[in-house]
Amino acid sequence: MKSDRETISVYDERAQEYAQITDKDNSKDPRLNDFIAACPANGTVLDLGCGPGMSASAMARAGLRVIATDASSEMVAIASQHPGVTAHQAVFDDLDEQAAFDGIWANFSLLHAPRADMPRHLAAIHRALKPGGAFYIGLKTGSGEKRDTIGRFYSYYTKEELFELLETAGFTVLSHKTGSSSGLAGTVEDWISVAARA
Repeated sequence: MKSDRETISVYDERAQEYAQITDKDNSKDPRLNDFIAACPANGTVLDLGCGPGMSASAMARAGLRVIATDASSEMVAIASQHPGVTAHQAVFDDLDEQAAFDGIWANFSLLHAPRADMPRHLAAIHRALKPGGAFYIGLKTGSGEKRDTIGRFYSYYTKEELFELLETAGFTVLSHKTGSSSGLAGTVEDWISVAARA
């Protein structure tokens, strides 16, 4: 059970601020809509590293059964307030289900895991998905590992690295998108999101 205490502390201390930054109508996010569409009606999905639960809330409104986890207790407290969302505190290594989920959404959460741990996490996600289950992952692009200006730990990946990691874990990559945006630290960084199937 590994987790970066400094990163979690930042999210605990600034949970409300982060929730305000991300408080938007996620139902207009095409990536989220594509993920929801890839899951069966009334399917069970996991929001892995849910933050304040905006995406989980949109999934619940779409009729999915949503389980949400986050390492930050303050984020879990906010996510739990969304109707239809069952949220609890957990780290990535707590994921040990087998063929339990129709979809797993990891939106800019696994970028906080050390690069050396990513193959293990992706293998656990693949096991936790039902055959053919939908998987979405968002990461920052680049190389290496570093902390941002407010102390959060990040791992960076190239598109080629991410595709290889996903395929090695047994996923079929369906599509990807790239872009750039700023978050809690206020710096603009490049990112990639990938839709895949188990």
